[in-house]
Amino acid sequence: MSGLDKFLVKLLGNGVILITMLMILSNASFISALLTALALSILAYLFGDLFVLPRTNNTIATLVDALLVFVFLWAIAANAEWTLSFGEMLAITLVVGVFEWFLHGWLLRDGIRRDSSVRVRDSR
Repeated sequence: MSGLDKFLVKLLGNGVILITMLMILSNASFISALLTALALSILAYLFGDLFVLPRTNNTIATLVDALLVFVFLWAIAANAEWTLSFGEMLAITLVVGVFEWFLHGWLLRDGIRRDSSVRVRDSR
């Protein structure tokens, strides 16, 4: 699969999780949840999947993505006056983290190109 296909899988997975959970657990509108999912997916893909994951491992990349999700949700929720509690943000972070763990495993098995000269593979 191409990089675009992998990004679309991430976008779809994060979108379903974030939009659903934000709309159930808070007063976020569909549009604000959609925009949050889109922005977070782009940031997490660029930073977590293309920068951190090829240089570290699945565990560290997943923790970085989870931290990014939590901080991003906290900032957006505070500014948009969403009714998300600390526990609800942790729950969303945990669910996204589980998805990211499996996504990173797939990315590592399929190979991630950091640049044209480096290819990282799973070292089973």
